[in-house]
Amino acid sequence: MIRKFLAVFFILNLTACAELQQVVNQLPQGETIGNDQIASGLRQALDFGIDKQVTKLTQQDGFYKNELVKILLPEELQKVDKGLRDIGLSNLADEGLKLLNRAAEDAVKEATPIFVDAVKGITFADAKNILLGNDDAATQYLTSKTQTALYNKFNPVIKNSFSKVGADEIWNNLINKYNSIPFTNDVNPDLTDYVTGEALKGVYTMIAVEEKEIRTKLSSRTTDLLRKVFALQD
Repeated sequence: MIRKFLAVFFILNLTACAELQQVVNQLPQGETIGNDQIASGLRQALDFGIDKQVTKLTQQDGFYKNELVKILLPEELQKVDKGLRDIGLSNLADEGLKLLNRAAEDAVKEATPIFVDAVKGITFADAKNILLGNDDAATQYLTSKTQTALYNKFNPVIKNSFSKVGADEIWNNLINKYNSIPFTNDVNPDLTDYVTGEALKGVYTMIAVEEKEIRTKLSSRTTDLLRKVFALQD
C-alpha cells in the first residue's frame, strides 16, 4: 500500500519511470488529480467529519448516551459512584454522571470555529502526509493544530456549565454523602480539568470515526472529490 501511495505522489510531481507509468495507465482515462484537489479532498473529509460527528456531541445526550465518548468518573472517584449505589443512591450517582456529560455537550459548541480555521490551513504538504498516514492521520493533524485552543475554550465553558446546571452543588452533595459513609476516605475532587480533557478526547474520537469510514468504505465517499482523492490510498 505504501509503495502505491508513493507512486501516485511521484506521478503528481511528474517523476517518470516505467513502474509509475503503469500506475498512470491504470487510472480512468481522462481523469487527473492535482495537488490542490488532494488538499481540497482532505479538507472536505474533515469538514464532513466535523459537521456530522461533532455536531452530534452538542446535542442533549450527545456524550451521555454515546458509549464511545460517555464521560465516567475518574478512576480515583469510581469508589464514590460504587459507594453511593451500594447504599441505594443510584439515582443520585446517575444524575452526577449526567451533569458531567451535559457540561461537555455545552463546551463542544465552541469547537467548530477552531476546527474550521485548522482545516482551512491544510497545505498540500500536510495533505500528502495525511493521505499517506494511518486511518486517523487527519484526526491527529487536527489534534496537533487545535488541542491547546480547544482546551482554553472548553475549560471555562465547563466550569460555567457546572454552575449553571447546579452540577457543583450536586457534586458537593454527592461527595459529602459519600464522605459520611463509615470507614471511607474523604474525597474532595475538582472535576473541571478532568471533564475538559474527556470532552476533548470525545471530539477527536468522533472525528476519527468519520475519517475511518471515508478511508475504508466506498459508500462513505459521497462526493466525486472524495472518491477521487481517497481512491489514491486504496
